[in-house]
Amino acid sequence: MIKKITTFALLALLICGNSFAQKKKTITTKTPFLWENANVYFLLTDRFNNGDKTNDHTYNRTKETGKLRGFEGGDIRGVIQKLDEGYFDKLGTTVIWMTPIVEQIHDGVDEGTGFSYGFHGYWTRDWSSLDPSYGTKKDLAELVEKAHAKGIRIMLDAVINHTGPVTAEDSVYPSDWVRTSPKCTYQSYDTYINCTLVENLPDVKTESNDNVALPPFLVEKWRKEGRYDKEVAELDAFFKQTGYPRAPKYYIMKWLSDYITNYGIDGYRVDTAKHTKEDVWADFRKVCDLAFAEFKTKNPKKVLDTNPFFMVGEVYGYNIGGKKLYDFGDKKVNYFENGFTSLINFAFPYEAKMGYEELFSKYSTILNSDLKGTAVMNYVSSHDDSNPFDKKREKTLESATKLLLAPGISQTYYGDESARSLDISGTQGDATLRSFMNWEDIKTNPKTAEIELHWQKLSNFRKNHLAIGAGVHSQISSTPYVFSRTFVKEKLNDAVVIGLDLPNGQKEISVGTIFKNGTKVKEAYSGKTSVVKDGKVSLNTNFSILLLEKL
Repeated sequence: MIKKITTFALLALLICGNSFAQKKKTITTKTPFLWENANVYFLLTDRFNNGDKTNDHTYNRTKETGKLRGFEGGDIRGVIQKLDEGYFDKLGTTVIWMTPIVEQIHDGVDEGTGFSYGFHGYWTRDWSSLDPSYGTKKDLAELVEKAHAKGIRIMLDAVINHTGPVTAEDSVYPSDWVRTSPKCTYQSYDTYINCTLVENLPDVKTESNDNVALPPFLVEKWRKEGRYDKEVAELDAFFKQTGYPRAPKYYIMKWLSDYITNYGIDGYRVDTAKHTKEDVWADFRKVCDLAFAEFKTKNPKKVLDTNPFFMVGEVYGYNIGGKKLYDFGDKKVNYFENGFTSLINFAFPYEAKMGYEELFSKYSTILNSDLKGTAVMNYVSSHDDSNPFDKKREKTLESATKLLLAPGISQTYYGDESARSLDISGTQGDATLRSFMNWEDIKTNPKTAEIELHWQKLSNFRKNHLAIGAGVHSQISSTPYVFSRTFVKEKLNDAVVIGLDLPNGQKEISVGTIFKNGTKVKEAYSGKTSVVKDGKVSLNTNFSILLLEKL
């Protein structure tokens, strides 16, 4: 853990207008974006920022709920506001991942943890519409356009496995679309798939290739909204173009791909990926790639770069140690060969307890051998992981250091950077992980400002150096702990040297063979500069960390 980072020194940098973030801005334009090195910021759309209070209680969702189980007002407009304020720029964010924004069931249910509405976005009613509590399609278009102008990607959340629960207001999808039993027993490959995840969560028959008609309630809804003919014409064109049968999964794929074609979103995080057969995701990837190519063809001036569409899978329980395989017990599946660019690494909150070198070397070795050409997404806390690395928020600086300097993609969960509490009294289940963003703490609490600045500095350094997330790790010395990261790919070449747990004040570290004698280097954490002499760099800073980059 980083020692002796003084509140005074950190706040001094804040008072100076956060010169670190400002100075870094000129460097970021020179650093190409690679998904393997992405800084993902994951937010619950309803819990991040309320930008439009007029849409807080749509569909008459006014029943009393369990604590933190109703809509709290966060929306797309709120994300736009923080984007405009430069919040994500200062944090070094390169990708914003939002929970699903499609129309949710209108009523709610009690799953045993208190009455709950679909504030989280995972209880779909209509994939072709946005839920008005989150905002409008105009809002989404503005968000993507403004994010792209800042070089930030937008990743949405795709749910194909299930619909929302059945309520008095929300009828069940037809029986040729969904099953309502049996409940999954999770004993084998099949008992994860041909079943419902929980009671009253209808399971889409994703294994089916039978032609099915549109659900009657959806036909009626579209007619009332005056868009039935348009939607049917688009479906006809989609099925003609792809040759897919009119099976439930392909309808849903079409509706989800519209957010790529119409708005230019850059990626999907796929929910409950192991609860369908893997060929579903291979097909979804084809549909997404087709839509992304169409968007680029129609909008050549809006194309950011040549990066392909991104898909990261939530294969619950997958860990980097499994390399390319997830083991169901009776069957091993390679999801990387079935559409996915990356998988969420559920081991990270546990493995973050390792020492720095053990953690970093393990991840670098696997990512540069068995997983070369792919990626994993690491996190320290999330919306449904009841065992985060630091639930009591007692190791917030260490959390940032390990997450943001670990090889792989980093996923910051909203409030990691501000020590938002993950232990809310009176909540049940995962609601404790989903409190509203603690903006007031950021404004008024010096300790929160200290934590946030540490996250900003490390994240921006990571953003500016492909070597950190996508490079090769090598230890230079164990005492003091110093390591390098190097990245070489085609014409791209990047190298950094990092020292951790160093003494405050005067310090000297070896740079190995990374920087030649006479090389001018900048220490990004303090902003100071130095010159390599006799293979070493000497600096006097108020911090116990050195982030060295070539000037």
